[in-house]
Amino acid sequence: MENYRCKSVGIVGSGIQGVCTGLQLIKKGIPVTIFDRHDPLSNEYKPASYGNAGHFSPYAVLQFNRPDVLNDVPKMLMSSYGPLALKWNYIPKMFNWFLHYFKNCNQNSMMHTAKNMHQILSLSNDAYEEIFQEIDTNGLVERKGIIYIWTNKNIKSRNLEIKVRKELGIEQKLLTQKEVLDLEPNLKPVFDAGVIYESAMHARDPHGILKKIFKLYLDRGGKFVQSNIKNLEQINTNETIIRSESEEYKFEKTVVASGAFSKSLTDQLGENIPLDTERGYHVHFKGKDHLIRRPVIFLDRGFGMTPMNQGLRAVGTVELGGLKNPPSKKRIDYIIKCAKELLPDLGKHEDEWLGFRPTLPDFLPILGPSLKNKNIIYAFGHQHLGWTLGAITGKIISKIVAGEKTNLDLTPYSSKRFN
Repeated sequence: MENYRCKSVGIVGSGIQGVCTGLQLIKKGIPVTIFDRHDPLSNEYKPASYGNAGHFSPYAVLQFNRPDVLNDVPKMLMSSYGPLALKWNYIPKMFNWFLHYFKNCNQNSMMHTAKNMHQILSLSNDAYEEIFQEIDTNGLVERKGIIYIWTNKNIKSRNLEIKVRKELGIEQKLLTQKEVLDLEPNLKPVFDAGVIYESAMHARDPHGILKKIFKLYLDRGGKFVQSNIKNLEQINTNETIIRSESEEYKFEKTVVASGAFSKSLTDQLGENIPLDTERGYHVHFKGKDHLIRRPVIFLDRGFGMTPMNQGLRAVGTVELGGLKNPPSKKRIDYIIKCAKELLPDLGKHEDEWLGFRPTLPDFLPILGPSLKNKNIIYAFGHQHLGWTLGAITGKIISKIVAGEKTNLDLTPYSSKRFN
């Protein structure tokens, strides 16, 4: 739109999507206010950007909408200690999500997701590198690649992943057990082979990086209001309203970047988007980060380990159970068990954490305008790739808001696919 200039933007959510979007809009000279009930600079605040695995994963194009995964789901759900779990009291609330999931769990949908994840993932590292030029990432980011390991038990699934990534032109280096151990000699050889994605990076302190990006946003003139947002409304073609419990704020456009909490807002806007939550856990083993040089993910177990400033972070599992169920001790025990299988001398753990991954049943995010409210823009549903996609989401959403061309096909990310 030639000569168009957005006058103001409100962003609901101060996680990595919201903060990166705010920063990009400020760079375009557009006034921005970010809203969140928590202050991103608070050490008491432990969002997804605090507790994630810290991986920048541009290769992660394959998700869970795969026929081979579907075949294993019943077996995994019946196991108390496995990579996938379901809070049975939450089943009725996930009925719509499961309907869409089964519809999307086939070869064609798998490739549709993979190709369209690749479209944005292939740009993700460069988008972060642009931001990293403006902040001090010393001791916060390492570029040593990420290793995945597996046993031969599910070799058909591993071969499928290798094949699809090769077709999409993703760099991957297959490793024998010996080659993995040459890179990570402290691992116990309970696996058969692996792969390293050498272009991948990892964060040694994801929350520390989020804070630095948020400070950059504030230094550039961005505003922040700590408030619990209750609803949104577009009142005319040039005005939206963001409402808290006691205040009302007006902007030309509003961005919803509230992660797993976005659904309560979109429901009020009349869009039945099947957004739900993958619950993920982590623990730390303090002083043990030296045991591995880079992240290691054990695919058979659905868990991984990342060396961080807080220690060795063990993360993983997918638990379907919504936002309100209490944490599961079995999930924590499972992660500890998996970590000690690979590194038997880890010792005592600390800092048990539960976080929420916003997930849609076709495993693509929603990026773009609301169907019924064109001045309300969506940026959520990134599942376990929210951290990886933060910077590129900020660039895409800022261009949508500003009326600029993205040179990307954004149709696959529209909420229209669920209506």
